[in-house]
Parts: sequence; structure tokens; C-alpha cells
Amino acid sequence: MNPTTLRRLDQLSLILLLLWAGAALGFGIFSAPVFFRELPSRDVAGRIAGLIIGRLDWAAWVVFGLAGLSWVGRWVAEVQEDLIGPIRLWSGGLMVALLMCLASSFVVTPKVQAIRARINAPIESLAPDSADRVAYNKAHGLSRNLFFLRILLAVGLAATVGLMPRGGKDQEPAA
Repeated sequence: MNPTTLRRLDQLSLILLLLWAGAALGFGIFSAPVFFRELPSRDVAGRIAGLIIGRLDWAAWVVFGLAGLSWVGRWVAEVQEDLIGPIRLWSGGLMVALLMCLASSFVVTPKVQAIRARINAPIESLAPDSADRVAYNKAHGLSRNLFFLRILLAVGLAATVGLMPRGGKDQEPAA
């Protein structure tokens, strides 16, 4: 890929990563707390928030996947030149984000949904030491941590995508 194409892919990656991070952060900081404060039941608020998180999870797949276009052409070139370099480090961050998407979409979210379907009642109606409530709280905490870690990774990847080299070994990374 030529440097102009790489620059455009970097800009696309930057925009997509920041848009997703902004949407996720906006939901996590502004919308979710309002749902839990204003809706008549925490269960209803949790169901609505869960639907939004599900959509944000799928959007994360798209965003992190498309951001991967920024390193496709660079990876092979770096393998031949350096043992470890900026492209491999950036790729590692991207892979961690994609693994978090995988865990969230196919492990944690189905677990939360299974617990909700099994109890078929508001979570707060269960005793605090109930096995289902404990399992739900663990899964929900893990989901929340994965969500905010992906926001941090999206911001970090967006901040560093322009630092990856766009040409031969003698060219400086473009900012």
C-alpha cells in the first residue's frame, strides 16, 4: 500500500475508533445512570441498557475490525525488518480489543441473558446470597469492565494509529 492510502486508512480508523469510544462513553456516563435513576424498575433499566450494550458490542466488532485495515499492509513489511516495532505493538492492542469483543459477545452477554431467562424475575427480588444473583453480579461486573477497557483501547489505538510508519524503514512515522 502506498503512503497516501495508509494515511486515509489511518484517518478512517481514527474517526471510527473515536466515534465508537464517544458513543460508548456517552452511554456509560450519561445514559445508563439516568435509566437506573428514572425508570420505575432496575430490572427494566437493566434490560434496556443490555439491549444498548448488545448493539455497542456489535458496533465494536465493526469498528475494531475496520481499524485493522490500517495494519494489514504494514504487518508483513515489519515481520521482515524488525523483531518488534510499532505495528506489532498496535496490532497487539487491536487483538486484545477484538478478544474482548469476542468474550463480551459470545461468553459474558449470553451468560447474563441465560441467568435473566432462568429466574424470570427482577434481579433485585432475589436474596443477596442467591446463587443466581451472585452469578449475575459477577457476569455484569465482568461485562462492565470489558466495556470500559474497550473504550480505553479504542482511545489508545486512535491516538497512536497515526504514529505507525507509512513507508520504508528510512521514513519517519507520520503524525
